[in-house]
Amino acid sequence: MTHPPLDPVELTRDLVKIDSPTGEEGRLGEFLAALLERLGLRVIRQPVNPGRFNVFGFREPPLVVLSTHMDVVPPSLPVREDEFTLYGRGACDAKGIAAAQIAAAERLAQQGERRVGLLFVVGEEQTADGARAAAALEPKGRFVVNGEPTENRLALGTKGILRLQLAARGRAAHSAYPEEGQSAIEPMLDALDRIRRLPLPADGVLGDCTLNIGTIHGGVRGNVIPDSCTAEVVIRTVTETGELLTAVQRAAGDSVQVTVTLDSPPMRLRGLPGFETTVVKFGTDLPWLAPWGERFLIGPGSIRVAHTDHEHVAKEALREGQRCYERMVRMLLETSASQSGRINSR
Repeated sequence: MTHPPLDPVELTRDLVKIDSPTGEEGRLGEFLAALLERLGLRVIRQPVNPGRFNVFGFREPPLVVLSTHMDVVPPSLPVREDEFTLYGRGACDAKGIAAAQIAAAERLAQQGERRVGLLFVVGEEQTADGARAAAALEPKGRFVVNGEPTENRLALGTKGILRLQLAARGRAAHSAYPEEGQSAIEPMLDALDRIRRLPLPADGVLGDCTLNIGTIHGGVRGNVIPDSCTAEVVIRTVTETGELLTAVQRAAGDSVQVTVTLDSPPMRLRGLPGFETTVVKFGTDLPWLAPWGERFLIGPGSIRVAHTDHEHVAKEALREGQRCYERMVRMLLETSASQSGRINSR
């Protein structure tokens, strides 16, 4: 059955209308699964935890899998547009990418190429639980093209991410009698000050390691000695994290507990002829997609507007993203064929 060509702009508009913050991806997953089934793909809904599942679609056992994530950061932003640009949460990170990938796979199928899979996962913005779970899916291919906003340039490297949860405990008391309590906020402030002053490593390709104190929560009222305080620290890494984590734990001291909630390593990737290249500073699901074959990273949109209150993507960038995915798939399939030929001739 032949379907009319998919417009990635129209599909992006539909996807952005479905709010899907991390942990609440179910409605978007159902929409994508139903769409792929209508297009004639076999679809696997892989449960990750209640109400959340990965979506994996394919026509034949794939050699190339196009993948991105379904979740977005809060808050929700309504979809709007002008002649050239589409705005809304997920427009570039990463619903526009999903739309470009689906449109590319459908165009290739209409041209007779059915060895392309589509994998959409939950949880990328937090713990990568979807990508981790996807390791159990079959059939896998030889190549996976992960989608993140790289301005349609092929990434030669990505920074890693070390996400830390810090916690301090104290003893509540009336603030008029501080000697009867113990503040949890004060040791946290001291620990964070020491942590932010740590020397951080650098890499000649990936650049500087950076640190962000993203959240601090503690206390109930100004006239109560706070008995608890938590903070979240995210470090964009360019080297292995063992020595860095040890330094953070020492800087935190005995009064602050440090828990690792995500440790995703930096990566070096291969380029392909004819594609512009870049190096990106953000983390991705790629470390957890190793079972899916050789990994690549490319997608429409700019990371500089992702997670902002003006997230957007150029409509032409979405169409160019579709063309990039089509071109990459053909190139990788040719690579696979030549590799098979060399093996069979031995």
